[in-house]
Amino acid sequence: MEFLSGVKEKETLELSALLAEEAEGKSVKTNGAVHAVRDMGRVAFVMLRKREGLLQCVLEEGTAKIAVKDLREGQTLEAGGVMEKNEKAPGGMELKLCEVKILSDPAEAMPIPISKWKMNISLETNLDMRPIALRNVRERAKFKIQEGVVKGFREFLSAQGFTEIHTPKIGAKGAEGGANIFKLEYFHRPAVLQQSPQFYKQMMVGVFDRVFETAPVFRAEKHNTKRHLNEYTSLDFEMGYIDGFEEIMAMETGVLQNIMRLLESQYAKELAILEVTLPKTEQIPCVRFDEAKRLASEKYDRPIRNPYDLEPEEEVLISRYFKEEYDADFVFVTHYPSKKRPFYAMDDPLDSTFTLSFDCLFRGMEITTGGQRIHDYKMLQEKIAARGMTEEGMDAYLMAFKHGMPPHGGLGIGLERLTMKLIGEDNVRETTLFPRDLSRLEP
Repeated sequence: MEFLSGVKEKETLELSALLAEEAEGKSVKTNGAVHAVRDMGRVAFVMLRKREGLLQCVLEEGTAKIAVKDLREGQTLEAGGVMEKNEKAPGGMELKLCEVKILSDPAEAMPIPISKWKMNISLETNLDMRPIALRNVRERAKFKIQEGVVKGFREFLSAQGFTEIHTPKIGAKGAEGGANIFKLEYFHRPAVLQQSPQFYKQMMVGVFDRVFETAPVFRAEKHNTKRHLNEYTSLDFEMGYIDGFEEIMAMETGVLQNIMRLLESQYAKELAILEVTLPKTEQIPCVRFDEAKRLASEKYDRPIRNPYDLEPEEEVLISRYFKEEYDADFVFVTHYPSKKRPFYAMDDPLDSTFTLSFDCLFRGMEITTGGQRIHDYKMLQEKIAARGMTEEGMDAYLMAFKHGMPPHGGLGIGLERLTMKLIGEDNVRETTLFPRDLSRLEP
């Protein structure tokens, strides 16, 4: 009988250990996938792709009981040899091969040039070949940075006393209503895919005071733009006992500051690969919705066409205005019209045509929507009735308010949009592992 007592130690080393100064001159073992082979005659350079990056290996004729012609892109192998310094190699070190054991062989040649710095393929080809395209160094870097964004979000909120929760994605009713809901049959009953964890995170404020979640949300919007997806990842938090919606914006400012600090300290390699300049987060300006529209309209001579919402071009111009005037990469636009906000949004007590809500714009695009919520049961009922809505399907949600809720508010950040603007892409599909849009269900 065998008993397991923990993680099994392996002889094979990862990249950080292989590139450490003390590894020079030592015999080591490692493994990885053949990323590229450069045959120079009596010597060949073999690039191994590992989880932390690339390792340059040197194969001299007759030294490793394998010929360079037997190595090809896509193979996985175990290799042994001696680490030597080489300033031209990635990380300043290379592995001089003494033995090579092939673990697996690809059935076909690589269909796209993943070993090139830039693959120069169309977005459609990239997405069609996604399981392979993501092996490219630059493609991988995008999603390591995205990992850092989530890590920075999670770590900061945990340190601020937030509890991480996991809410259901199948429900009886959407949190925001409207027509953009995916409907499905749930054991012969109608159900929907959740547009947002809104109802559940508000309920959980009554339990833990401060909660957050990172999870998918679903929008049945028939958009085919560079900024829309039908499934995306939302970084949500909700916090209770607030004095005003400004506290929510302040908390997001802290989140963004922590994300940028973490990326700078832990993801410098990926930032360098993608040539990313991190945005400024020391101070983020706040401007009222109507004032933001006026400023952009006057400075850039653009008429205001929609008084109730921001058009994409206005988001670009408002961001441009605050970059030019204040060198700000982010800007909070506050007091959105009540007409364009959900029923649970708290109206401004000074003018009920506006709400105590906001969007955060980043380099020309809305990445966050948030605000203060109605916490009074009767006020919530009145707002539902005034909108001509029904309380059907909201019994559990309203139960929380019927039995007492603190003043609270929160927000949702679109992870893929934030990553897109951060690394300078212009299509949100570029920063989505496996996008779901109007036409794409595979891979």
